[in-house]
Amino acid sequence: MATPDLLLGPLLRYVDDARATVWVETSAACEVEVVVDLPGGDVLRSSSETLGLHGHHYALLVVEGLPAGERLPYRIEVAGARLWPPVEESWTWPASEIRTPDLGTPLRLAFGSCRRAGDDDPASVELVGVDALSTLARRMVTQHADEQSWPDLLLFAGDQVYADDPTPAIVDRLRERHQGRADGDSAVRDEIGDFEEYTWLYRETWGPDAVRWLLSTVPTCMLLDDHDLRDDWNTSQSWREEMARQPWWRERVTGAFASYWVYQHLGNLSPDELAEDRLLGELRAAPDEETRNRLIDDFARAADDEPSNARWSFSRDLGTTRLLAIDSRCARRLAPDDRHMTDAAEWEWVHDQATGADRDEPLQHLLLATTLPAFLLHGIHHAEGFDEAVAEGAWGRWAQGPAEKLRQAADLEHWAAFRRSFDDLVALLREVASSPQRPASVLLLSGDVHCSYTARVRLPGVDVDRTVVHQLVMSPFRNPLNRQMQIANKLLDSRPVRALTRLLALSAGVREPMVDWDVEQGPWFDNGVMTVVLAEDGAADVEVDHALLKDGHQVLTRTADVSLRPARSRRRMVTSV
Repeated sequence: MATPDLLLGPLLRYVDDARATVWVETSAACEVEVVVDLPGGDVLRSSSETLGLHGHHYALLVVEGLPAGERLPYRIEVAGARLWPPVEESWTWPASEIRTPDLGTPLRLAFGSCRRAGDDDPASVELVGVDALSTLARRMVTQHADEQSWPDLLLFAGDQVYADDPTPAIVDRLRERHQGRADGDSAVRDEIGDFEEYTWLYRETWGPDAVRWLLSTVPTCMLLDDHDLRDDWNTSQSWREEMARQPWWRERVTGAFASYWVYQHLGNLSPDELAEDRLLGELRAAPDEETRNRLIDDFARAADDEPSNARWSFSRDLGTTRLLAIDSRCARRLAPDDRHMTDAAEWEWVHDQATGADRDEPLQHLLLATTLPAFLLHGIHHAEGFDEAVAEGAWGRWAQGPAEKLRQAADLEHWAAFRRSFDDLVALLREVASSPQRPASVLLLSGDVHCSYTARVRLPGVDVDRTVVHQLVMSPFRNPLNRQMQIANKLLDSRPVRALTRLLALSAGVREPMVDWDVEQGPWFDNGVMTVVLAEDGAADVEVDHALLKDGHQVLTRTADVSLRPARSRRRMVTSV
């Protein structure tokens, strides 16, 4: 019997000082083994049977008993045959590694969002620019002897795949697959429609050599956003009602949630959480693939029908830092007169995680990851508040319909357009930053808006000499705005437009927020990646890198180093790495 191929992965997902999880997709059912090289020449082996779902085969392996503070090469084997690293001579990337944390050293967390698939060929660069992830991988290789500059964790803050706007290569496959079909809606003929087609997206997105090596070596966390399903997803109740009437919608949302659970969400969980995950347990106990398909599809449909049926938010402790990833897309409550980013139960969970109710020791740093920025450029913030108020009847019934249409057409659906949740978030920030066990920094990590910036947030009653609060936005990894949209963004944050949108918001009864913020660095519009560097003594720094062509080479270029210190923020502009 032929040895299966490794179709995708390995992806290194979770790592602590003694454990790691590794995700793979294979071409056939098999027992997959992770073999880790330990100091002194010994090896550590962990194996798992693949799980068959909709004709595909996956494994998420838990490796236990790792030594802390070590750099451990690993490989993937099936029945003694090596599947990873590739055996081909053309493969020139270093060995994949599991790097267990060395407590006491600074934590480096890189993040961003919005990445179009494609290789690094000139045609792709012309279309969507230089890929920040592949250039990050290349820079890591040049720094291979000094892994202290490598990210310890990579956060994908949404839109890893574009189901509503796939690449030309995927469109060709879609047309070939559906050739001759009489059914279907021509408006979505060239969009992803089911689980099988989602697998194409992930393989295309994670398949290029540079990205594949990067994901095999740097642990990852992932959140979903609208393009994982469709632009404007859950913008408003009227949007959901319109989608529910479409004959293609049910199969598409089922494939979206089922594939997201397999490809992205499972790896966000710790080994302890995996052991308690109900769906994973049911799938492993199912007698056949038909039963497993029914279980995961029922789960996906239930997750779409009622947000409380699934929690996509997650929390991960990294020494004295907590990363709290908040789902700001699926858990929304959309009643026009009572909009919320999450339902009450999920927000209670977020509150408990943010305040550290489950911890004995205080946090030094709290990272709140949410795909949509809470603190936008001011002109956009006021415009979103105004539109929501008008849609709720502030200017009478005649204006409600047009305001809802504008909400969808202009993507006015960030935290500012869910004002009740925006106020709840501000109250939570104030509670955390003024508590007796307050962290040295509270940083909000976001993407979505196709520009990057840093903003200092000031909360009444919070001692800025003790705790700094910042909004950090990095978008895109690889999907830049066109020139016209860049100009529009800058115009919206100009003083005259800011003043106008503020007056409009006030005229619609929107009260001034109990918080203030200033965009201190940016906005920038190039593809890039942002890295926060967090020390156990409370120091926090930010590195902003953008991916550019320089002397004919694709490189990451340092745009800014930002030192986040209580009551002070310093910026140093750099023109090259």
